[in-house]
Amino acid sequence: MSYITILFYYINHRKHLTYSPKIFSFLRTFSLSLFIHSSLKFLFFSRQAKGRVNASLSRRNLLSIQEKDQCQTGNPIDDCWRCDPNWANNRQRLADCAIGFGQGTLGGRGGQIYVVTDSSDHNPANPTPGTLRYAVIQDQPLWIIFSSDMVIKLKHELIFNSYKTIDGRGANVHITGNGCITLQHVTHIIIHNIHVHHCKPSGNANIASSPTHVGQRGESDGDGISISGSQKIWIDHCSLSYCTDGLIDAILGSTAITISNNHFTHHNEVMLLGHNDKYVLDSGMQVTIAFNHFGVGLVQRMPRCRRGYIHVVNNDFTAWEMYAIGGSANPTINSQGNRYTAPADDNAKEVTKRVDTNEGEWADWNWRTDEDILVNGAFFVPSGAGLSEQYSKASSVEPRSARLITELTMNAGVFGDPRDDSGGISNPGFSGAGTSTVTPTTGTQGTGASGGTDGDYFGMIFGSGSSLPRPPTSISLIFLSLLIILALSTITNNGALLSFPLLSLFK
Repeated sequence: MSYITILFYYINHRKHLTYSPKIFSFLRTFSLSLFIHSSLKFLFFSRQAKGRVNASLSRRNLLSIQEKDQCQTGNPIDDCWRCDPNWANNRQRLADCAIGFGQGTLGGRGGQIYVVTDSSDHNPANPTPGTLRYAVIQDQPLWIIFSSDMVIKLKHELIFNSYKTIDGRGANVHITGNGCITLQHVTHIIIHNIHVHHCKPSGNANIASSPTHVGQRGESDGDGISISGSQKIWIDHCSLSYCTDGLIDAILGSTAITISNNHFTHHNEVMLLGHNDKYVLDSGMQVTIAFNHFGVGLVQRMPRCRRGYIHVVNNDFTAWEMYAIGGSANPTINSQGNRYTAPADDNAKEVTKRVDTNEGEWADWNWRTDEDILVNGAFFVPSGAGLSEQYSKASSVEPRSARLITELTMNAGVFGDPRDDSGGISNPGFSGAGTSTVTPTTGTQGTGASGGTDGDYFGMIFGSGSSLPRPPTSISLIFLSLLIILALSTITNNGALLSFPLLSLFK
C-alpha cells in the first residue's frame, strides 16, 4: 500500500508539479487500480479466512456429535462415565457404574479424595503418610488417586480396610512385589485401572490393617488380588499377569463380586472361586465375570469354581492351554454371549472341565452355554436339567450379542495398554502406556492442527492441511489488474476506448 500512498500524494499536490496530462492520467488510473487490486486481494483472503473459521466451527460441532457417539461402545460400564467431559472432576460417579452381583459397591464414595504422592513401602507396620498403604488402612471412606505415574513395589501384602476406591485413571500405576492386594473381611472395595503383576509370597511380618491394629501375618500365597470373607467387591479395568498363585482368588464366603473389563495374560491358574469342595459357606457365592479379555499365555481357571453361582457373560477368551472354565462341588455356571477361541492343540478344544469328578456325578450340575460363539473347534459341554431357579441365581446382567465382543472388550485392561492382537490401543484421556494425548472425551488421539483436530484456529487457517481453495496465482492477479485499469481508463476518458494512457506512452 506504500506505492498507492505515494501516488495519491503526487496526484493531490499536482498544482506544485509540472506534468504531462498523459502521465497524470496514467498515474491516477494506475494508483486507483492498485488500490482496487489490493482491496480485492484483502477481501479474498478475509473471505477465505472466514470460510476456514466457519468450516472449523462446523467440523467442531460435527466432531462433538461424532465423539459422543463414538464413546458409546455398548459396554454399559464404560458408557456410564467415559462420555462425561468432566469425569476427572467427578471421579466418584464411577461408583454408579457397577453392574452384576457387585452392583451397589460404594468404594470410597462420599469420602475425601486422597492423593498418593509417595510410591515407597518402607514400613508396612507404620506406613508413611502419602503412600498407598497409609491410605488403604484408614477407617474412613477414601477415594484414592495418584499424583503421577508410579511403580509401587510392596514389601509385604497390602491389606485394605473397608470403603476404599483405588482409582488409577490419569496415571500409569503398577503394583508388584511381595504379597500384593489382600481384601480380608472387608466390604465396599473398588479397584480400577491399575496393573498388578509379578506378585510373590511373603509374610511372617507385622503389617498394619488399620490405624490402630498391627498384626503378625503368616505367609501369603502370592495372589495378585486375594478376596477372603469379603463382599461388595468390584475389580474393573485392571491388567493382571505373572503372579505366583492366582491372579484373582475369592474364597471363604466372599460374595457380591463383579470382575469386569480386565485383561489377564501370562499366567497358569488365573482365577479361583471357592475355598475347597467342603466349604459350605461358598455355596452362596455370587460372582459376575463380564467384558474381560483372557489373553495370551494363559493355561487354566478362567475361572475354576467351587460351589456358588457364577455368571460368565460377554468375555473374550483368546486361547487356553488346558481349559477355560472348570469346577467341582456342583457350582452353577451360566455362560452367555462369550467368544471362546480354542488353541491349535486338538486335545485342548474343550472349554469346560469338571475337576476330579466322574460323569455320573457331574451330569446333574447346572452348566449351560447360551448364545456363545465357539471358534477354531472350541466346544462347551453343558449339563444339568436347566432349572430356571438355579440359573436365575446365576444371572446378574442382560447379555449382549456375542457378535459385539470385539467392541465390548476393546478397552479391557488398563486404558492405553496394548491388546494381544494389535500393536496397541490408543485410548482417550489416560496416560496408560503413554499413548494418549487428548482430553478424556474425544475418542481419538490428538494429531495436531494439520491432522484435523481443530484445536487452534490460527494453525488451521494458515496451516498446510487445508483442503479449501488455493489463492489466485500472480498471473491471474496481473490479468485482473489490467482489466481494472482498462475499465478505469475508459471511464476517465469519457468512453474513449482507444485512449488507454499506458498504451499511449509507447506510441
